[in-house]
Amino acid sequence: MFSQGGLSLEQAPPISVVMKFFITASIFGLLLGLYLLANSSGLLTYSTYAYKVTITHFLALGVMASFMLGALFQMLPVIAGVVIKMPTKKSMVVHVLLMVGVFLQLFAFNTSISLLYLFSAIILGSALLHATTVMIKELIKVQDHSSSSKGMLLSLSSFTIAILFGIYLLLTLGGYIKGDSFAQVKEAHYSFALFGWVALLIVSVSFQVVEMFYVTPKYPIMSKYLVTTIAMLLLLKLIALFISLPTVGIDLFLALLFIVYGVITLNRLYKRKRPTSDATVWFWRLGMGLLIISMTITALGTISSIDEGLKMLSYLAFIGFALSIVFAMNYKIVPFLTWFHLSNQGYMEAPMMHDVIHPKKAKIHFYIHVAMLLAWSLYILFNPPMISILASLLVVLSFGWLLYHLIFAVKKYNYTQKHTEKMEW
Repeated sequence: MFSQGGLSLEQAPPISVVMKFFITASIFGLLLGLYLLANSSGLLTYSTYAYKVTITHFLALGVMASFMLGALFQMLPVIAGVVIKMPTKKSMVVHVLLMVGVFLQLFAFNTSISLLYLFSAIILGSALLHATTVMIKELIKVQDHSSSSKGMLLSLSSFTIAILFGIYLLLTLGGYIKGDSFAQVKEAHYSFALFGWVALLIVSVSFQVVEMFYVTPKYPIMSKYLVTTIAMLLLLKLIALFISLPTVGIDLFLALLFIVYGVITLNRLYKRKRPTSDATVWFWRLGMGLLIISMTITALGTISSIDEGLKMLSYLAFIGFALSIVFAMNYKIVPFLTWFHLSNQGYMEAPMMHDVIHPKKAKIHFYIHVAMLLAWSLYILFNPPMISILASLLVVLSFGWLLYHLIFAVKKYNYTQKHTEKMEW
């Protein structure tokens, strides 16, 4: 991505396409922190179910889907050679409907108003299905798939399945359909969303960006088969769920595959050719470590019973894994895009990447992120109320820190366009 070979301004979407998703994701993260803080302070009253699904979908859709869809609009041309026509218009439709749909869904969870479930199913479903359809349509046209482009295609396909299952669940909760297969669909929905969408997309992108960003040795031959194997296991799990067969073996195999991937990625990062101090490397290492922890607990849970606290730590570790990689990508993508677009527009004083977001700022965010994960771990293990308040405040601080620097990058970009001269060609 940092090489301009094969990448032109015509191929890359406008920077606004990416930044609006990143900023929106950070705002959702900030709102999530405030929601958690209100709960920790006893300012809100609601059912345990509403609390859990609200947090889950704040993260999964408001935060992760916004970050990852924004990144895909940028990275599909770079990694897969896919050019999405009219990206500004198409991304705007997705962005607006996604924001409206997420809020409608969260209000539905917390009020149980039937009509809100229906509206959220229609609007949120339309937003996400429009995004996946646009991207899958172009990815299918790729003649010679790399492991990354194939993984992106499979990840987006998994997301599409998760979306369709999500619509089914919303309509069931709203009382519009009977939902005879609610339990099976719910399990499949989470599996395809977490493993098929979030984890598989990170795996796919890492095959190129880890090597590109950090000058590491190439991934071994397993990278050619890993994404396909994960997708096939998810399909097998789907079939098993609907014919009432046990899925323990499949879950164990999936967990082991992700553990192997995490260990190999840590090994690649250890062997990088430019061993400079970089917070984004720290985020990647932390993310892989947390993935290994999460999947190890998951694997243990398939062969013996584990207590609820360990399960919660597994969920926290998975969330930490996903957020760590997202933060690492933000601190690489945003400074580069700001410099790249301004340079290609011919501005003489285009800011260098360190001038957009200084590496020290990313390091501070890393410390905040680690502190947040430690605080939530302590709360899960010992349950002291004050730790819950501290952990919630750290969520607010973490996403607020990122939001501030994303807005700063946008202002830097706009300032350069307004107040600096272009080179005459």
